[in-house]
Order: sequence, then C-alpha cells, then structure tokens
Amino acid sequence: MTETEAAERLAFLAAEIARHSRLYHTDDAPEISDSEYDALVRENAALEAEYPQLVRADSPAKLVGAAPAAHLAKVAHARPMLSLDNAFSDEDVREFVGRVRRFLNLAEGEPIALTAEPKIDGLSCSLRYERGRLVLAATRGDGTVGEDVTANVRTIGDVPHQLCSGEGQCSALAPLRPSPEHAVPETFEIRGEVYMSKADFAQLNERLAGERVFANPRNAAAGSLRQKDPSVTASRPLCFLAHGWGEASALPADTQAGMMRAIESWGLPVTDLLVRVENVDEALAHYRKIEAMRADLPFDIDGVVYKVDRLDWQARLGQVAKAPRWAIAHKFPAERAQTTLLSIDIQVGRTGKLTPVARLEPVTVGGVVVTNATLHNADEIARLGVRPGDRVTLQRAGDVIPQILENLTPDEMRPDYVFPTTCPECGSDAVREEGEVDIRCTGGLICPAQRVERLRHFVSRGAMDIEGLGGKQIEDFFRDGLIHSPADIFRLSEEQLVARKKDGRVWAGNLLRAIADKTAPDPVRFLFGIGIRHVGTVTARDLMRHFGTVEELAQIATAAATEPAEFERLTHVEGVGPVVAQSLADFFAEEHNRAAWDDLLSVVSPRPFEANERASQVTGKTVVFTGTLETMSRDEAKAQALSLGAKVAGSVSAKTDLVVAGPGAGSKLKKAEELGIRVIDEAAWADIVASAR
Repeated sequence: MTETEAAERLAFLAAEIARHSRLYHTDDAPEISDSEYDALVRENAALEAEYPQLVRADSPAKLVGAAPAAHLAKVAHARPMLSLDNAFSDEDVREFVGRVRRFLNLAEGEPIALTAEPKIDGLSCSLRYERGRLVLAATRGDGTVGEDVTANVRTIGDVPHQLCSGEGQCSALAPLRPSPEHAVPETFEIRGEVYMSKADFAQLNERLAGERVFANPRNAAAGSLRQKDPSVTASRPLCFLAHGWGEASALPADTQAGMMRAIESWGLPVTDLLVRVENVDEALAHYRKIEAMRADLPFDIDGVVYKVDRLDWQARLGQVAKAPRWAIAHKFPAERAQTTLLSIDIQVGRTGKLTPVARLEPVTVGGVVVTNATLHNADEIARLGVRPGDRVTLQRAGDVIPQILENLTPDEMRPDYVFPTTCPECGSDAVREEGEVDIRCTGGLICPAQRVERLRHFVSRGAMDIEGLGGKQIEDFFRDGLIHSPADIFRLSEEQLVARKKDGRVWAGNLLRAIADKTAPDPVRFLFGIGIRHVGTVTARDLMRHFGTVEELAQIATAAATEPAEFERLTHVEGVGPVVAQSLADFFAEEHNRAAWDDLLSVVSPRPFEANERASQVTGKTVVFTGTLETMSRDEAKAQALSLGAKVAGSVSAKTDLVVAGPGAGSKLKKAEELGIRVIDEAAWADIVASAR
C-alpha cells in the first residue's frame, strides 16, 4: 500500500468508525457486530502504526463513544469516562502485562496483581454522589460530555438514592451493609453499566409485541434509559452493576479490589465474578471460567476486563488518548458459520406484526443446529440485501438468537426481495406507521393469526367482561368452529352449547344470559374490546367523551382515511394525537374490519357515553396498584379508579398521589415510602370506593 492509498484508507476508516460509533452509542441501532467493528478499529491502529505521519485529527484512536443525543441535556464529566483497549488473544494479554512491567520498570520476578471481571454489554453510566446522596447520573457520551439521565436512573431499583454510611444510614433501596472502614467520601462518582437481563429482555419484547421490539438486551437497556419520559424508563426492568469510579474527594482503599468492596458496602451491586489474581495465568484461567459460564449468565457479556490492582501503579501508568494504560478488555471470539438462505417466510403475530423468518440450510453454530433466523423487519432485509438462494454468514447473537450478519452473494442482476403489502394470512392491507420499522396487518378482526387473541381480548375483564366466557372457552369455541368473529359470540345457541358439558343445559343457560347482558355494552369497554392499535381504556374514554357514540366515531374515523379535515378533527380530541388518529383511520379503511364492525353492531347496541365519574378522595389524582390484590383483579381495581376520576399509572414517580399495596409488593412500595407517597392497603381502598358519592 502506498502512502497515498494509506491516507485514503485512514480517511475512510475514520468516517466509517465514527458512523458506526454513532449508530451504537447514540442511536442504539448498530448495523454491524462488535467483532466487525473491532476489526475496523484494529485495521486503523495497524495503519497508524505503519504510517504515524498520517494519523488524523479525527482518528478513531482519539475518540470515545459518540456525541450525546440531542433530546437529552448535556453534562460535562468531572473526569473523562474513558474507553478500554482490547485484547483478542492470550498473547495480547501477556503483552499488556509486559507493557505495564516495562512502563513501571519492574523487575521480571515482581508480581503484578490484577482484578478480573466480566465485561457487561450495557450502557456506561456515571453516578455522582455528594454527601452520600445521588445528585447526577450521566451516560458516557463522547467521554467528555454525556447525557443527563438523573431522573431516569432514579427509577432503577439497583441504584440507591442515598449511599450506606459507616453508621448504618442507608437508602431503603439498598441492602444495609455498614462498613466503618469504608466511610462515604464527600464527593464520589460511581461508574458502571446499566443493563437488562436476558430474561427481562425476552419478557419486555413479549410485552411490546405489536410495538417496537429491541434487537438485543444492550439496545433495550440503552433505549430504555435514554427516554424523555422517566415513567417509560420506570416501566422497563433495568439493572446496574458498578465497575469503577470517577471523581472522588477521598479513596477508602489503595487497591482496585478494595475500592470495589467499599463501593459494594455502600449499597451498589458489584458482580460476584470480580476476583483478584496474582499473575497472567490466573487471569486467563478466570477468563476461561467466565467464557464457559457465558451462556448461563443472566446478562450478556462480551469479554473480561483486567485492571492493575494497585492504585498507586494505576496513577503512574496514567492513560493514552482514550484509554487507561492500566486496564484492558479481553474480548470473546464471535462464533459464526456460513449457510444458504433457502426461503423467507412471513409470520403474522398475534398483534398483527409481520415478521420475516429466514429458513436456512441446517448449520451448527456454537454447538447448536440452526435452521431458522429472524430477519426482524423489511428494513433489515433491505440492509442485508438478502434473497432466497443467497449464501450468508450466520452468528448466534449472545449465544442465543441466530442472526444473519452478511450476504455473501451480492448479485445486482437479481431482483431485490419484495416485502408483501398484504397480510399472507387474510389478504388485508399491511401498513407501516410513520416512524415505525414494523409492518402490520390491518385486518385485526378477521385475520386468522390474530383472531383468537382478539376474541380473548374482546371478552376480557377490562373489555366486554362476559362472565363465564374466558380465554379457554374462546380457544375451544374457535377450534370447533363455533365462533370466528366477535359477532358470532352473540349468535351462540343453546343447541350448540348443551352437549359440551355434563351439566350442559344449566351451564349453557347461564352463559347465554351473561352474553345477553352485554348486548347493550358500555361504549368505552366496547371500543377498547375491539382491539384497535393504540386505543387503550383511557384513550377509548377520551374518544367516547368527545364523540358520544361509537357510530359517530366510526363515521369520522372512516372519513379520516381520505379527508384531511376529518383526520385533523381526530387529532384535536383530548388525549388523541396523530398516531392514534392514523391507527383509527387505518382500521376503518380496511373493508374487512368495517364488515366485521357492521356485523357486530347488528347484534349489539353500545350505549351513548355518560360521564358517570363519581366525586371521591382520588378524583384527579394518580393511583398505582402493586402487589397481589386479594378481593379483585387488577383490571377491576383500575376500572374502579377510572370511575372515581383518578388516573392509573404503572410505576411510582414523584407525580404519584396514592399507592394501593397488597401482599408481595416490592420495589414500587419501597420507592413510594422513599418519596413519602401515601400508601394504603386493599381494605382502605375499598373504603374510598364505598365513600364516593
């Protein structure tokens, strides 16, 4: 390579690495794997070593992270939040210790003790405590300036608002482990990783099915922490693990291991896998141990971090442009394989999301035979440029989820894959909402893939609340061909039901009477039960309060699909914005949905809306229910609160007015007590309901 070619390549690498850093750190939407990113960084470092005269001002070696996001306030770090250099082999680790020895001019036989701990794949965060109280939390950002996420971090149960002191003073959020020899300094910044466990990540994506789902736990943690609304963060299961510190007015220990014990004694979680080792061989042995445990750990890791244990040696070693000389990350190798993409199938989820699935020629990756891989969405297919017949590179992300990394068969002469614009299950339009990556079927009431879930929702406690008709009966009736749409429920006959149970006539009579009782339903319950995307109970109430009848709403929403003035009218309803308005317009624009709607209205007659909210102690206040409610369901409690004019929230914040706590209440109760929010039991709540006018 000539000097001119090297300069051109360095310019390309600087721009490309900066772009991928921004995608990873700022946008939480990486396009390449960690190992591919590391390869670019290694190539840049090798070229800079060969051509030191060509090192650029914007060299990736000088940069940490990426610029803070625009929607969050910026905050300067008192001490830079540095990155770490990487080691990819045992020899790299031995060379790291050799560099330490040479820099400190240590004798060959003098031991260099290290600490070794897992490198969690999360979002770096700094917690600043003054006089033991949390005053600021910030993301790493570009290492010098980060994002102020204090309000969001306060919602994380692992993060104490007040550090434990030697006298035993401790936040209710942190375990009481007083340690007199580890008194809390006047000022101390604790640094660590905000992360989401694998199990919580899976449950979150299941809960978000029908909305945006996350590609991996790291993206989920970063996206959840960097929300504008702290209540969204509070609803996400985030965790924190400390691994170091920044600015400190005093140090309670003279070793890395001692400092981490002190931080743990103050109430911060520290990994149980952090150990002190005496030499490189012990460090590498711990690396092997963690690597073997990797798949079974509750969180994602991508390596092991080694740090020189003595703090006086750390101070002498100092740092280079973006990384300390006294620490290094020993990365795990990525397991990959090549195979052939046989076909792309479109699966329709219970909420209507169209998910492309790659059917693969069987291949073994990490000891597991892989035949399928998710392609996430249409944008991912376009990014990869994959088509049936292509040779692809496959990796099991986090040793769990198979994903396609690269298309090895670029062929400009072959047509691109065309994502369907209609649902493969029912033929209804498949649309993408503005700002969304997912494409969804609009035929919710008639789509076979969604019908059972929609029917279960329709009869549920929070919707039509048909006594005696639960999820199991809905599944049985659907399987046996008795019902296909909500209207069919109201056409069930005694003859169809009697033979299904031993005491069939009595049971059938009770069920038919319960169904008949709902032929003039509450309009809010009816509209919520239809299952229109983004229309929950609160939004349904806002719509009914504004339009009065479901027929009037349907007329306006149908016109909104083609008439801008009517669409604008929808957006002006209190509590309804463009997203909900578009969802309503899409629903009524689909002829299958209109047919099912009209069919349903031929057998039921929803009542006009009546503002029947009762004056009470909680009118206009925000209520949170937590723990196990013993005399009613959570849906019934929520309905009671709404009828009393209260708002119901899913998490406790400074805006919460009342918490109703049953047995088993956990972090929400602790947070309420910490914030001084009134807490009552279920019996006291029943008194409030009974005393309402």
